[in-house]
Amino acid sequence: MTENSSVGGTAELIGVSYVMPVLNDVTHVTAAVMSLLEQDYAGPFEVAIAVGPSIDGTNELVDELSRADRRIRVLPNPVGSTPAGLNIAIAATRYPVVVRVDAHSVLPRDYARIAVETLNRTGADNVGGIMDAQGTTAFERAVARAYGSKVGLGGTPHHVGGAEGPADTVYLGVFRREPLERVGMFDERIKRGQDWELNRRLRHAGGVVWFTPELRVTYRPRPRLSALARQFFSTGMWRGELTRRFPSANTLRYFAPPVMVLGVAIGVVLGVIGIVQAALGGSAVLTLGWAIPAVYALLVIAATLLVARRDGVRSQLWFLVVLPCIHFCWGVGFVLGFLSLASNISALKNERSGGTSVGSVG
Repeated sequence: MTENSSVGGTAELIGVSYVMPVLNDVTHVTAAVMSLLEQDYAGPFEVAIAVGPSIDGTNELVDELSRADRRIRVLPNPVGSTPAGLNIAIAATRYPVVVRVDAHSVLPRDYARIAVETLNRTGADNVGGIMDAQGTTAFERAVARAYGSKVGLGGTPHHVGGAEGPADTVYLGVFRREPLERVGMFDERIKRGQDWELNRRLRHAGGVVWFTPELRVTYRPRPRLSALARQFFSTGMWRGELTRRFPSANTLRYFAPPVMVLGVAIGVVLGVIGIVQAALGGSAVLTLGWAIPAVYALLVIAATLLVARRDGVRSQLWFLVVLPCIHFCWGVGFVLGFLSLASNISALKNERSGGTSVGSVG
Protein backbone atom coordinates (compact mmCIF):
# COMPACT_ATOMS: atom_id res chain seq x y z
CA MET A 1 0.00 0.00 0.00
CA THR A 2 1.39 3.37 -1.00
CA GLU A 3 1.18 6.06 1.68
CA ASN A 4 0.48 9.44 0.10
CA SER A 5 1.21 12.77 1.78
CA SER A 6 -2.16 14.18 0.76
CA VAL A 7 -5.72 12.95 1.09
CA GLY A 8 -6.42 13.10 -2.61
CA GLY A 9 -8.86 10.72 -4.24
CA THR A 10 -6.87 7.61 -5.23
CA ALA A 11 -7.93 4.06 -5.86
CA GLU A 12 -6.33 3.00 -2.61
CA LEU A 13 -7.70 4.29 0.66
CA ILE A 14 -5.28 6.41 2.65
CA GLY A 15 -4.00 5.27 6.04
CA VAL A 16 -5.39 6.67 9.28
CA SER A 17 -3.61 7.12 12.63
CA TYR A 18 -5.80 7.27 15.74
CA VAL A 19 -4.09 9.11 18.61
CA MET A 20 -5.43 9.01 22.16
CA PRO A 21 -4.05 10.51 25.39
CA VAL A 22 -5.13 8.55 28.48
CA LEU A 23 -4.80 9.27 32.20
CA ASN A 24 -6.84 7.55 34.93
CA ASP A 25 -9.57 6.51 32.48
CA VAL A 26 -9.95 2.82 33.31
CA THR A 27 -13.75 3.11 33.20
CA HIS A 28 -14.04 4.47 29.65
CA VAL A 29 -10.89 3.59 27.69
CA THR A 30 -11.98 0.11 26.55
CA ALA A 31 -15.15 1.44 24.91
CA ALA A 32 -13.16 4.22 23.24
CA VAL A 33 -10.58 1.80 21.82
CA MET A 34 -13.19 -0.71 20.67
CA SER A 35 -14.98 2.04 18.74
CA LEU A 36 -11.75 2.50 16.75
CA LEU A 37 -11.28 -1.18 15.98
CA GLU A 38 -14.90 -1.41 14.80
CA GLN A 39 -14.73 1.45 12.29
CA ASP A 40 -16.10 0.63 8.83
CA TYR A 41 -13.28 2.54 7.12
CA ALA A 42 -11.55 0.03 4.81
CA GLY A 43 -8.14 1.71 4.69
CA PRO A 44 -5.14 0.77 6.87
CA PHE A 45 -5.00 2.19 10.37
CA GLU A 46 -3.02 2.23 13.59
CA VAL A 47 -3.89 3.16 17.17
CA ALA A 48 -1.42 5.01 19.41
CA ILE A 49 -2.33 5.40 23.08
CA ALA A 50 -0.15 7.77 25.12
CA VAL A 51 -0.77 6.79 28.73
CA GLY A 52 0.15 9.00 31.65
CA PRO A 53 1.16 7.81 35.14
CA SER A 54 -2.28 6.55 36.17
CA ILE A 55 -3.20 5.12 39.57
CA ASP A 56 -6.49 3.39 38.72
CA GLY A 57 -5.28 0.46 36.64
CA THR A 58 -5.38 2.27 33.29
CA ASN A 59 -1.77 1.39 32.45
CA GLU A 60 -2.38 -2.30 32.94
CA LEU A 61 -5.61 -2.20 30.96
CA VAL A 62 -4.17 -0.50 27.87
CA ASP A 63 -1.19 -2.87 27.95
CA GLU A 64 -3.66 -5.75 27.85
CA LEU A 65 -5.50 -4.16 24.92
CA SER A 66 -2.25 -3.78 22.97
CA ARG A 67 -1.31 -7.41 23.56
CA ALA A 68 -4.70 -8.46 22.19
CA ASP A 69 -4.35 -6.46 18.95
CA ARG A 70 -1.02 -5.67 17.29
CA ARG A 71 -2.45 -2.52 15.67
CA ILE A 72 -2.58 -0.89 19.13
CA ARG A 73 0.62 0.70 20.41
CA VAL A 74 1.04 1.99 23.95
CA LEU A 75 3.44 4.88 24.58
CA PRO A 76 4.53 6.39 27.91
CA ASN A 77 3.51 9.98 28.59
CA PRO A 78 5.57 10.96 31.66
CA VAL A 79 4.16 14.50 31.75
CA GLY A 80 0.61 13.16 31.79
CA SER A 81 -1.01 16.17 30.12
CA THR A 82 -3.36 15.94 27.14
CA PRO A 83 -1.28 18.00 24.66
CA ALA A 84 1.92 16.16 25.60
CA GLY A 85 0.20 12.81 25.09
CA LEU A 86 -1.18 13.89 21.73
CA ASN A 87 2.23 15.04 20.49
CA ILE A 88 3.86 11.81 21.64
CA ALA A 89 1.26 9.73 19.83
CA ILE A 90 1.39 11.83 16.65
CA ALA A 91 5.20 11.62 16.52
CA ALA A 92 5.04 7.83 16.87
CA THR A 93 2.55 7.29 14.03
CA ARG A 94 2.97 7.42 10.26
CA TYR A 95 -0.26 7.71 8.28
CA PRO A 96 -1.25 10.96 6.47
CA VAL A 97 -4.53 11.36 8.36
CA VAL A 98 -4.44 11.89 12.15
CA VAL A 99 -7.65 11.27 14.10
CA ARG A 100 -7.72 12.70 17.58
CA VAL A 101 -9.62 10.52 20.06
CA ASP A 102 -10.63 11.19 23.67
CA ALA A 103 -10.77 8.39 26.22
CA HIS A 104 -14.27 9.60 27.19
CA SER A 105 -15.49 9.42 23.59
CA VAL A 106 -17.03 6.66 21.49
CA LEU A 107 -16.74 7.11 17.73
CA PRO A 108 -19.62 5.93 15.52
CA ARG A 109 -18.65 3.21 13.02
CA ASP A 110 -18.68 5.58 10.04
CA TYR A 111 -16.63 8.33 11.71
CA ALA A 112 -13.28 7.81 9.94
CA ARG A 113 -14.92 7.14 6.57
CA ILE A 114 -17.01 10.32 6.68
CA ALA A 115 -14.08 12.35 7.98
CA VAL A 116 -11.73 11.26 5.18
CA GLU A 117 -14.45 11.87 2.60
CA THR A 118 -14.96 15.37 4.05
CA LEU A 119 -11.24 16.12 3.95
CA ASN A 120 -11.19 15.11 0.27
CA ARG A 121 -14.32 17.07 -0.58
CA THR A 122 -13.47 20.32 1.22
CA GLY A 123 -9.68 20.45 1.12
CA ALA A 124 -9.71 21.38 4.81
CA ASP A 125 -6.75 20.83 7.14
CA ASN A 126 -8.98 19.68 9.97
CA VAL A 127 -12.57 18.44 10.10
CA GLY A 128 -14.74 17.67 13.10
CA GLY A 129 -18.27 17.61 14.35
CA ILE A 130 -20.45 17.47 17.42
CA MET A 131 -19.65 16.38 20.97
CA ASP A 132 -22.81 14.39 21.69
CA ALA A 133 -22.77 14.11 25.49
CA GLN A 134 -24.77 11.16 26.81
CA GLY A 135 -25.09 10.03 30.41
CA THR A 136 -26.22 6.82 32.06
CA THR A 137 -27.06 8.07 35.57
CA ALA A 138 -29.44 10.88 36.52
CA PHE A 139 -26.48 13.13 37.31
CA GLU A 140 -24.70 12.36 34.04
CA ARG A 141 -27.88 12.95 32.05
CA ALA A 142 -28.19 16.38 33.67
CA VAL A 143 -24.59 17.18 32.75
CA ALA A 144 -25.14 15.93 29.19
CA ARG A 145 -28.24 18.10 28.85
CA ALA A 146 -26.27 21.16 30.01
CA TYR A 147 -23.50 20.38 27.51
CA GLY A 148 -25.95 20.21 24.63
CA SER A 149 -27.92 23.36 25.42
CA LYS A 150 -27.27 27.03 24.76
CA VAL A 151 -27.87 27.87 28.40
CA GLY A 152 -25.12 25.48 29.44
CA LEU A 153 -22.11 26.03 27.18
CA GLY A 154 -23.18 28.93 25.00
CA GLY A 155 -24.51 27.14 21.95
CA THR A 156 -21.38 26.64 19.83
CA PRO A 157 -21.93 24.36 16.79
CA HIS A 158 -19.67 21.58 18.12
CA HIS A 159 -21.95 21.35 21.17
CA VAL A 160 -25.44 21.97 19.78
CA GLY A 161 -25.02 21.47 16.03
CA GLY A 162 -25.37 23.77 13.07
CA ALA A 163 -24.78 24.12 9.35
CA GLU A 164 -21.74 22.58 7.68
CA GLY A 165 -18.94 24.99 6.87
CA PRO A 166 -15.73 26.69 8.02
CA ALA A 167 -15.43 27.09 11.81
CA ASP A 168 -13.11 28.52 14.44
CA THR A 169 -12.76 25.12 16.08
CA VAL A 170 -14.34 21.65 16.16
CA TYR A 171 -14.63 18.80 18.62
CA LEU A 172 -11.58 16.47 18.62
CA GLY A 173 -10.54 16.79 14.95
CA VAL A 174 -9.36 14.74 11.96
CA PHE A 175 -6.19 16.36 10.59
CA ARG A 176 -4.01 16.21 7.53
CA ARG A 177 -0.63 15.32 9.01
CA GLU A 178 1.47 17.67 6.88
CA PRO A 179 -0.12 21.00 7.95
CA LEU A 180 -0.53 19.69 11.50
CA GLU A 181 3.21 19.07 11.80
CA ARG A 182 4.05 22.26 9.91
CA VAL A 183 2.34 24.52 12.47
CA GLY A 184 3.99 22.73 15.40
CA MET A 185 1.25 20.34 16.57
CA PHE A 186 -0.23 20.98 20.04
CA ASP A 187 1.19 23.63 22.37
CA GLU A 188 2.06 21.68 25.51
CA ARG A 189 2.02 24.81 27.66
CA ILE A 190 -1.78 25.00 27.19
CA LYS A 191 -3.37 22.28 29.30
CA ARG A 192 -6.96 22.96 28.18
CA GLY A 193 -8.23 24.73 25.09
CA GLN A 194 -5.30 23.38 23.10
CA ASP A 195 -7.67 22.38 20.26
CA TRP A 196 -8.89 25.95 19.82
CA GLU A 197 -5.36 27.32 19.90
CA LEU A 198 -4.09 24.77 17.36
CA ASN A 199 -7.01 25.45 15.03
CA ARG A 200 -6.23 29.15 15.32
CA ARG A 201 -2.69 28.48 14.06
CA LEU A 202 -3.96 26.30 11.22
CA ARG A 203 -6.34 29.06 10.11
CA HIS A 204 -3.68 31.76 10.38
CA ALA A 205 -1.40 29.60 8.20
CA GLY A 206 -4.05 29.69 5.47
CA GLY A 207 -5.76 26.41 6.25
CA VAL A 208 -9.44 25.67 6.75
CA VAL A 209 -11.08 24.14 9.82
CA TRP A 210 -14.34 22.51 8.76
CA PHE A 211 -17.38 21.66 10.85
CA THR A 212 -19.85 19.01 9.73
CA PRO A 213 -22.81 17.78 11.78
CA GLU A 214 -22.36 14.36 10.12
CA LEU A 215 -19.56 13.66 12.58
CA ARG A 216 -21.25 13.11 15.94
CA VAL A 217 -19.15 11.62 18.74
CA THR A 218 -20.64 10.15 21.90
CA TYR A 219 -19.04 11.73 24.98
CA ARG A 220 -19.31 10.41 28.53
CA PRO A 221 -19.60 13.23 31.12
CA ARG A 222 -17.87 13.32 34.47
CA PRO A 223 -19.72 11.04 36.94
CA ARG A 224 -19.47 13.23 40.07
CA LEU A 225 -20.15 16.85 40.96
CA SER A 226 -16.64 17.35 42.36
CA ALA A 227 -15.06 16.09 39.11
CA LEU A 228 -17.36 18.33 37.07
CA ALA A 229 -16.41 21.35 39.19
CA ARG A 230 -12.68 20.67 38.73
CA GLN A 231 -13.15 20.19 34.99
CA PHE A 232 -14.96 23.48 34.45
CA PHE A 233 -12.76 25.48 36.80
CA SER A 234 -9.73 24.33 34.82
CA THR A 235 -11.47 24.86 31.48
CA GLY A 236 -12.55 28.36 32.45
CA MET A 237 -9.09 29.22 33.73
CA TRP A 238 -7.43 28.26 30.46
CA ARG A 239 -10.13 29.99 28.43
CA GLY A 240 -9.34 33.15 30.39
CA GLU A 241 -5.66 32.64 29.63
CA LEU A 242 -6.36 32.25 25.90
CA THR A 243 -8.65 35.28 25.93
CA ARG A 244 -5.88 37.35 27.47
CA ARG A 245 -3.35 36.09 24.90
CA PHE A 246 -5.59 36.43 21.84
CA PRO A 247 -8.19 39.12 22.64
CA SER A 248 -9.14 39.82 19.05
CA ALA A 249 -10.13 36.21 18.42
CA ASN A 250 -12.78 35.92 21.10
CA THR A 251 -16.48 36.63 21.22
CA LEU A 252 -18.66 38.18 23.88
CA ARG A 253 -20.08 34.79 24.96
CA TYR A 254 -16.83 34.01 26.81
CA PHE A 255 -17.48 36.93 29.14
CA ALA A 256 -21.04 35.95 30.07
CA PRO A 257 -20.17 33.54 32.95
CA PRO A 258 -17.63 35.85 34.65
CA VAL A 259 -20.01 38.82 34.37
CA MET A 260 -22.77 36.65 35.87
CA VAL A 261 -20.51 35.53 38.73
CA LEU A 262 -19.50 39.12 39.44
CA GLY A 263 -23.10 40.32 39.32
CA VAL A 264 -24.37 37.63 41.70
CA ALA A 265 -21.46 38.21 44.08
CA ILE A 266 -22.07 41.96 44.17
CA GLY A 267 -25.80 41.39 44.66
CA VAL A 268 -25.21 39.06 47.63
CA VAL A 269 -22.74 41.48 49.26
CA LEU A 270 -25.09 44.43 48.82
CA GLY A 271 -28.02 42.35 50.09
CA VAL A 272 -26.15 41.30 53.25
CA ILE A 273 -25.08 44.90 53.91
CA GLY A 274 -28.68 46.02 53.42
CA ILE A 275 -29.95 43.46 55.94
CA VAL A 276 -27.36 44.59 58.50
CA GLN A 277 -28.22 48.25 57.96
CA ALA A 278 -31.94 47.53 58.29
CA ALA A 279 -31.33 45.58 61.51
CA LEU A 280 -29.49 48.59 62.92
CA GLY A 281 -32.35 50.91 62.04
CA GLY A 282 -30.86 52.30 58.86
CA SER A 283 -31.96 52.25 55.24
CA ALA A 284 -32.88 48.91 53.72
CA VAL A 285 -32.37 50.02 50.12
CA LEU A 286 -29.29 47.82 49.63
CA THR A 287 -31.40 44.72 50.22
CA LEU A 288 -32.48 45.24 46.63
CA GLY A 289 -29.14 43.67 45.77
CA TRP A 290 -30.78 40.30 46.41
CA ALA A 291 -32.71 40.86 43.19
CA ILE A 292 -29.62 39.93 41.13
CA PRO A 293 -29.10 36.41 42.57
CA ALA A 294 -32.89 35.99 42.63
CA VAL A 295 -33.12 36.69 38.91
CA TYR A 296 -30.30 34.21 38.25
CA ALA A 297 -32.05 31.58 40.36
CA LEU A 298 -35.27 32.11 38.39
CA LEU A 299 -33.33 31.71 35.13
CA VAL A 300 -31.88 28.41 36.35
CA ILE A 301 -35.33 27.18 37.37
CA ALA A 302 -36.81 28.22 34.01
CA ALA A 303 -33.98 26.53 32.13
CA THR A 304 -34.52 23.37 34.16
CA LEU A 305 -38.21 23.28 33.33
CA LEU A 306 -37.64 23.99 29.63
CA VAL A 307 -34.39 22.13 28.86
CA ALA A 308 -34.29 19.18 31.26
CA ARG A 309 -37.97 18.30 31.39
CA ARG A 310 -37.49 15.21 29.17
CA ASP A 311 -34.98 13.56 31.49
CA GLY A 312 -37.11 12.78 34.52
CA VAL A 313 -37.45 14.34 37.96
CA ARG A 314 -34.10 13.16 39.34
CA SER A 315 -32.18 14.58 36.40
CA GLN A 316 -34.13 17.82 36.65
CA LEU A 317 -33.16 18.17 40.30
CA TRP A 318 -29.53 17.53 39.40
CA PHE A 319 -29.79 20.09 36.58
CA LEU A 320 -30.62 22.73 39.21
CA VAL A 321 -27.20 22.01 40.71
CA VAL A 322 -25.21 21.21 37.58
CA LEU A 323 -26.01 24.43 35.71
CA PRO A 324 -24.79 26.82 38.47
CA CYS A 325 -21.76 24.55 39.00
CA ILE A 326 -20.79 24.92 35.34
CA HIS A 327 -21.45 28.67 35.28
CA PHE A 328 -19.71 29.57 38.54
CA CYS A 329 -16.70 27.25 38.22
CA TRP A 330 -16.12 28.31 34.62
CA GLY A 331 -16.67 31.99 35.47
CA VAL A 332 -14.34 32.05 38.49
CA GLY A 333 -11.72 30.10 36.56
CA PHE A 334 -11.98 32.52 33.64
CA VAL A 335 -11.27 35.53 35.85
CA LEU A 336 -8.24 33.84 37.45
CA GLY A 337 -6.96 32.69 34.05
CA PHE A 338 -7.38 36.18 32.62
CA LEU A 339 -5.17 37.35 35.51
CA SER A 340 -2.42 34.93 34.31
CA LEU A 341 -2.95 32.30 37.02
CA ALA A 342 -3.17 29.47 34.47
CA SER A 343 0.20 30.19 32.87
CA ASN A 344 1.79 30.74 36.30
CA ILE A 345 0.59 27.33 37.53
CA SER A 346 1.82 25.66 34.34
CA ALA A 347 5.24 27.28 34.65
CA LEU A 348 5.48 26.22 38.30
CA LYS A 349 4.67 22.61 37.43
CA ASN A 350 7.30 22.58 34.67
CA GLU A 351 9.86 24.02 37.09
CA ARG A 352 9.09 21.35 39.71
CA SER A 353 9.31 18.58 37.10
CA GLY A 354 12.78 19.80 36.16
CA GLY A 355 12.11 20.14 32.45
CA THR A 356 10.24 21.86 29.69
CA SER A 357 7.48 20.67 27.44
CA VAL A 358 8.39 19.03 24.15
CA GLY A 359 6.96 20.52 21.01
CA SER A 360 5.54 23.74 22.43
CA VAL A 361 5.33 26.70 20.13
CA GLY A 362 7.03 29.97 20.56
